[in-house]
Amino acid sequence: MSALQTAIAEAEKQIGEEVGVSNWITVNQKMIDDFAKTTHDEQWIHVDPRRAAAETPFGGAIAHGFLTLSLASRFAYDCFDMLPGQVMGINYGMNKLRFLKPVVAGSRLRGRFTLQKVSAKGPVNMLRENLLTIEIEGEETPALIAEWLGMAVFED
Repeated sequence: MSALQTAIAEAEKQIGEEVGVSNWITVNQKMIDDFAKTTHDEQWIHVDPRRAAAETPFGGAIAHGFLTLSLASRFAYDCFDMLPGQVMGINYGMNKLRFLKPVVAGSRLRGRFTLQKVSAKGPVNMLRENLLTIEIEGEETPALIAEWLGMAVFED
């Protein structure tokens, strides 16, 4: 059995199970400001904490939704090791993404991954679909949920 076939067989046993929980990451104002500069999205709700505290229901500046989403890769590094015979992993996209709760500067986030589907995509690729939930510490509602597609590429 090839490394790809073995990986698929093992992954199929985990469908429906939580397969990883990341470490916590603090989203501070500097991270938000740096993201704003990088993306040219310097809307005041992100970069003006005083105004955001005074004029929004959030109590302060909030992270960009795409900043929150961009942390998914860090959370995945915490949760997934390379599989035997795997040479790389590739972000393949999202089937569904919902931003459910704003992330206020100073919040701590972590990712939870639940395997939903796995399949072969050609002779060396395994496509995994994970439900990603990015939690905000102390909050019942997560920051976001997404059906994230990741491609594991195996040696030929």
